[in-house]
Amino acid sequence: MNQTATIAIKDEGGIKSLLSAKIFGMPLPLYGFTLITIALSHFTGVLPIDLVGGFAIMFVIGAVFGEIGKRLPIFNKYIGGAPVLIFLAAAWFVYAGIFTQKEIDAINSVMEVSNFLDLFIAVLITGSILSVNRKLLLRSLVGYVPTILAAVAGAAVFGMAIGLVFGIPVDRVLMLYVLPIMGGGNGAGAIPLSEIYHSVTGRSREEYYSVAIAILTIANIFAIVAAAILDVVGQKMPSLTGNGELVRKANFKVDEDEKVGEITHRQIVVGLVLATCCLLFSMVLSKSLLPGFGSIKIHTFAYMVLVVAALNASNLCPPEIKEGAKRLSNFFSKQMLWLLMVGVGVCYTDLGEIMQAITFANVVIAAVIVLGAIVGAAVSGWLIGFYPVEASITAGLCMANRGGSGDLEVLSACNRMSLISYAQISSRLGGGIVLVIASVVFGMFV
Repeated sequence: MNQTATIAIKDEGGIKSLLSAKIFGMPLPLYGFTLITIALSHFTGVLPIDLVGGFAIMFVIGAVFGEIGKRLPIFNKYIGGAPVLIFLAAAWFVYAGIFTQKEIDAINSVMEVSNFLDLFIAVLITGSILSVNRKLLLRSLVGYVPTILAAVAGAAVFGMAIGLVFGIPVDRVLMLYVLPIMGGGNGAGAIPLSEIYHSVTGRSREEYYSVAIAILTIANIFAIVAAAILDVVGQKMPSLTGNGELVRKANFKVDEDEKVGEITHRQIVVGLVLATCCLLFSMVLSKSLLPGFGSIKIHTFAYMVLVVAALNASNLCPPEIKEGAKRLSNFFSKQMLWLLMVGVGVCYTDLGEIMQAITFANVVIAAVIVLGAIVGAAVSGWLIGFYPVEASITAGLCMANRGGSGDLEVLSACNRMSLISYAQISSRLGGGIVLVIASVVFGMFV
């Protein structure tokens, strides 16, 4: 009798433990309600193609795969954990036909129509730049461009070396492997590179693009994995990392940060206002007033980094508003990231394209080029006064990924979303530098 009672108590405890489990802070029964709601909308086809429908499905899918991803052994430590599993699962939902077209359209309405990705990046740029000591920021930006160039040089040297192993000529390695990988992604990299290739060589842009996007896709995967590994390296060797801080402050000798008073919700809202207005002003510059210099086009986010840096340097923002922008940035990066990664998987990831690109030679060459970018950025960064881990992630891996969405994947894999500003410099300004280099390289090898 006593044994039966004990078993019953244990069973009851197990049920209570299950019911008390939480998914993204929600008790399991409450999460069950959201999941049932999404399932009903899926089978009845009534999901609205707007922010309501998009956010609902993105949250529910992101929450469950995020909880799984952060608990998977090995994957959560070396592959990228929750954010990476989320975007892979979302991409698979599209590839396998699990998502209906209406659900894809709903998510697309958030990411593309409403430009949530741009808002997310804008908030992170504003918060991360305004939170940096203004003297430290200006000095670090001056030293950052040489670190980017060192990463490109490292990628080129390693790429040419591995190309010789596979019997691939130097010009082909540089044009079809190194430049696409280091070119700032798809829209700002592979596509304009194919146009430059066509205009300089007269050859097919489609032929170039099909190879470039395949190599870039593989390199993006290696960049994500490498970011997770660098995070582990930083944990094992603390002297190599600033744990999200790029600059070794002692090397730059700046004053202490300003004292911050009481922070209210109003300062946080002002942070949002500044993020949207700085993004809007950057759009005016990039699309109308000053789109570029000659053939060199300046991306909106490249301008935004400069605009927010100028705001910080001008001392127009009181410390309380800077802190408010930082807190808003932390909220987006910590609470909205899982939702965002569903959109990245659905709108910016093609599993079919990835699988077609995976050949032995492509995989090895892409991996070695990414390694070269890491080494080049780490060595140059250390000499300039940066932490090698953070320099490798920003000036190296964020040059070798696929642009804005790749930056988020890389930084989330290594838990360093605070580095988004430097990542955007790599993807935007660095990508522009690579386009200039490409026009010279293509001309040399015609």
